[in-house]
Amino acid sequence: MASLYSRLKTQIAVAPTRVAVERSFGLHGADAEQMCATFEALNLGGFWSTDAAGRIGYLSAGLLAALVGDSDAAGRDFVTLFVRPRAGIDGQRTLPFVFARKGRFEAVIARSELDEREIVWSVSGEPIVDGDGEFAGFRGHIVDVTRDRQSAEEASQLATTDALTGLLNRRHMTNILKRTFAAFAPQRRPCAVMLIDLDRFKQVNDTLGHAVGDTLLKQVAQRLIKVVGDKDRICRLGGDEFQVMFPDVEDRGRLGDVAGRIITMLSEPYTIEGNRCTIGTSVGIAVSPYDGETADDVVRNADLALYAAKHSGRGRFRFYSNEMLESAEQRRHLEETMHDALIKGEFELHYQPLVDLASNRVVGTEALVRWNHPESGLISPALFIPIAEESTMICRIGEWILRKACEDAARWPGRVRVAVNVSPVQFADPQFPRIVATVLMATGLDPDRLELELTESVFLQEGEATDAMFKSLKGLGVRLVLDDFGTGYSSLSYLKNAPFDKIKIDQSFVRGATSNDNRNRAIISAIVALANALGMDTIAEGVETFDQLDMVRDLKIGMVQGYIYSKPVRVEHLFVDLPDEEWVIEPEGPAKQRHERRAMFRTIGVIHEDHYYPVTLRNLSQSGALIEGLLDVPIGTPFMVDFGEGQFELATVVRSRESSQGISFARDLVSDGNGGLCTRHRFMQHHLVAAGVPRNTEEFLTKQAGLLASGKISLPCFSVANRKARREQALT
Repeated sequence: MASLYSRLKTQIAVAPTRVAVERSFGLHGADAEQMCATFEALNLGGFWSTDAAGRIGYLSAGLLAALVGDSDAAGRDFVTLFVRPRAGIDGQRTLPFVFARKGRFEAVIARSELDEREIVWSVSGEPIVDGDGEFAGFRGHIVDVTRDRQSAEEASQLATTDALTGLLNRRHMTNILKRTFAAFAPQRRPCAVMLIDLDRFKQVNDTLGHAVGDTLLKQVAQRLIKVVGDKDRICRLGGDEFQVMFPDVEDRGRLGDVAGRIITMLSEPYTIEGNRCTIGTSVGIAVSPYDGETADDVVRNADLALYAAKHSGRGRFRFYSNEMLESAEQRRHLEETMHDALIKGEFELHYQPLVDLASNRVVGTEALVRWNHPESGLISPALFIPIAEESTMICRIGEWILRKACEDAARWPGRVRVAVNVSPVQFADPQFPRIVATVLMATGLDPDRLELELTESVFLQEGEATDAMFKSLKGLGVRLVLDDFGTGYSSLSYLKNAPFDKIKIDQSFVRGATSNDNRNRAIISAIVALANALGMDTIAEGVETFDQLDMVRDLKIGMVQGYIYSKPVRVEHLFVDLPDEEWVIEPEGPAKQRHERRAMFRTIGVIHEDHYYPVTLRNLSQSGALIEGLLDVPIGTPFMVDFGEGQFELATVVRSRESSQGISFARDLVSDGNGGLCTRHRFMQHHLVAAGVPRNTEEFLTKQAGLLASGKISLPCFSVANRKARREQALT
């Protein structure tokens, strides 16, 4: 049998009055009075009563200090002892509400304030009825539940947030996503999911310890909150992975901008306990309902996009596309065949000249590796170098590049230098200086003619090992070049001691520097001033137009590398038919910078009036494209361009010559995060079918292209006469 105390506590919670005590326990008069007094003395709670108007008739002495602040509470309005309820936080029932109903109520939460400290109360009561059956007030019981509520809130906090960063945890974010997707499904509302992975975080954890790693994660969380602006949309999945949701956002231009800011912000150096830490960030993005109908599908596809971002160079973002499953399989195949490629001689070097701006004289070349795959043709290093860096292959490939470049340069006339890119993995190898010395001795190349290009990622951890590596390399007599300066890991501190001979200004700064609304010119000017102060030469990468060339000349940059002088060429095309040892190249290229055009050859579709035509996309820029496949299209003809996967954009013909048309887009395309372009918005399949677009566009275009090639159908003609004839034929 339960103790009298337990029974008393239970009964008071159910029927909290002295009368109820007498009724429940068979106590009368003094005994009931003593029992209630004992309960009050133990600070287990208190009693109260009011008249019909809500004025206090009785309040336990132990409650006076907390609720009234003086010894006299009689006559005061009971409800006014408590602060106004916070909307939605304590449920729908409030003291004013239950008092107005004049009925029995239990455990209504109310709050009061004492010395800027909030106290939470659980208030229960039952109506008092007089001899005529009329409402005469309330009598009840009140308990301080502040500690219980705090414990419950803390437990809830632990269940929904990450203990380290204070962000949402995986379980809570998963529940939020599932509820959001369920609510959005009927109206097909979009929701974007962004997955974020920290590059090189494991190195920080391993070298500086888990305490520093934990502090770094906290700082990363704070930077994420600053970029996203809403803590309740960010989740730490675990380890160094984060997730962000964007309800009702499908604009890939906006998402790309946010992803770019996240990459830039999280890649800025961190200072923790006197240690300088530098990490990078990769981001994958998927958007419902285009990339999946359920939360699980969209998260999985965002993860595939993240995987693609990490393996296409890191420090970038990618949107999910259906091609990523195929790309993952291709990557696996490359990884398997790379091991034999070096043995089979499938790698080759191309060289891009480095030109002295004052004389147009070639003073050096940069060795750029290409993989001549027997099945896939030339493969860009942007694709296979990250794969090599994750395996042991990068050191073997790097040593081959170094040896081959030095062998080639030793046969060149004059003092032309050769630059070789060095992976951070190679730089971290203690045997690297010995390898360089062995190659120089074997090839006979003067060390002063060899330049080793290092990116800022070699400064991930500054320390004695890094300083010793610099000292060893400079001791060999080679020259050191800081490559891609200012692209995410910049810090002026390491330039004080790092013995660089040159700074290469990354092409991303050069490309936009001629625009009036761009700050790149000012950034370049500052880099040049810094290099001059430190006695370093400057090189501008990616110069392609004469307005860019004039700009770098005005900024007193010493050397230029870019298409305006030469693309990378095979070794057999260097130093051909030169009258002397001087190789002079005259610049050639467009006068002004325009939106970058990407050469390509793929079939897409265009819609005009009620017709859907297959065309070939020849090149593409943000603002327009060149297409082939339609004859004599009048200038001003409107098109809806179908790029596939629900990507459509309005366009107008601005140039037309026979079967080639230049088209201008109504809205600029946006970056897809991988050097390509995509539309801001997409359309679902049911929208396209309703608009008359073939259900299986790819199959339709492939079939049409085959019929064109076989001569079974001819290209549609857009000449005015033929258009008129077609209309007349349709009318008859």
